[in-house]
Amino acid sequence: MIEKMSRRTVLKGAGAALALPWLEAMGPIGAWADTTAPNRAPNRMAFVYVPNGIHMTEWTPTADGAGYTLPATLEPLRELRDDFSILTNLTADKARPNGDGPGDHARAMAAFLTGAQPRKTDGADIRCGISVDQVAAARVGAQTRLSSLEIGCDPSAMAGNCDSGYSCVYSSTISWRSATTPMPKLINPRQIFDRLFGNESEADRVRRDQTRRSIIDFVLEDAGTLQNNLGANDRRKLDEYFAAIRDIEQRIQRAASLPRVATPTYNAPAAVPAAYQEHIRILCDLLVLAFQTDTTRVSSFVFANEGSNRSYPFLNVREGHHDLSHHENNPAKQAKIATINRFHVTQLGYLLTRLKAIREGDGTLLDHSMIVYGSGNSDGNRHNHDDLPILLAGKAGSSIRTGRHIRYARNTPLNNLWLSMLDRMASGVDALGDSTGRLSGLNG
Repeated sequence: MIEKMSRRTVLKGAGAALALPWLEAMGPIGAWADTTAPNRAPNRMAFVYVPNGIHMTEWTPTADGAGYTLPATLEPLRELRDDFSILTNLTADKARPNGDGPGDHARAMAAFLTGAQPRKTDGADIRCGISVDQVAAARVGAQTRLSSLEIGCDPSAMAGNCDSGYSCVYSSTISWRSATTPMPKLINPRQIFDRLFGNESEADRVRRDQTRRSIIDFVLEDAGTLQNNLGANDRRKLDEYFAAIRDIEQRIQRAASLPRVATPTYNAPAAVPAAYQEHIRILCDLLVLAFQTDTTRVSSFVFANEGSNRSYPFLNVREGHHDLSHHENNPAKQAKIATINRFHVTQLGYLLTRLKAIREGDGTLLDHSMIVYGSGNSDGNRHNHDDLPILLAGKAGSSIRTGRHIRYARNTPLNNLWLSMLDRMASGVDALGDSTGRLSGLNG
């Protein structure tokens, strides 16, 4: 007889600890909103941010409802179209000047998850508002080892003037624990991996590095005992999980050993892959593992800082992204912006596909998640913050109906969406930032 095990079971050895994915031996999956009950699949939320807006004519579907045609920028998501919806006319009002003058890039990122007007300063007196991810982390974070995970491909700057008198913290940090406490991103895959799965003392870390042994090697003895008490499906799932972790470790090690690729626009720190796409995809895999193991249920993921002038020579786009976003309706520049947009959407597709491939209870990891993809700018040339490009993927335990283009009234607060998502995390929050109520129509 297979003994029922707790969802909190971890494998331990030599100072390392690995959380486990959901297994059949942990019991049945229950209702979407009950995240406190044992052995029920919890909802997760992640916010994926891209800078400088989108070429909106190739993003927004022309038809509403389920029968819309995918625009060119969303074509990489064709196989996933039933797993997400496009939400049109959501607005980040607090990213607008509202009397503060220039600085739309800084405000775009700072207001995106907060719905709060950032104080215009490049000094230490920064002020914005608590972000939706941190509200969720405060409510459900005690149930996981990490209350939240903040990751990205560009570092978070904590000082300096980056945009028309706004501190660099605003344009490089999306998560805020409080109005005065920004949450810097982790960008180094090795550091993220160690934060998720290390739990080692310094002596154990040195010992592991010296012997060049994987974290998994430290827990194999414990895993062997566990596997003897599992059914065939759980043993297969555990083997797949170990293989995924080992693959990421090996890719991180390879990335650290490869020579740097010289680039004039971005100096990557040590152990970060030189190839941008590989960097994004390793971070995607780590985010999937963090959700799969229930190490955290809340994350933010910034593909590039707001105002990023990264070039994309591997796409034959050698101009900087920010420079191109000021396209002045030049068709050649707009085409290059669309190429960058499509590349980013392709990486989103990789993340969603990975989440969808993992079975959990009566669905998939994606079915028990809410993944938002978007930007705090709409058209980069206009620097407008209404009609934002917003994609919502995942069903949040069957509480969201996907596969649609939903067009809301103009200037509907983006924070109404955040409030509706918090409901599905059982947060008990009645207002956030400039919210005016819940977003209607998500459940059909």
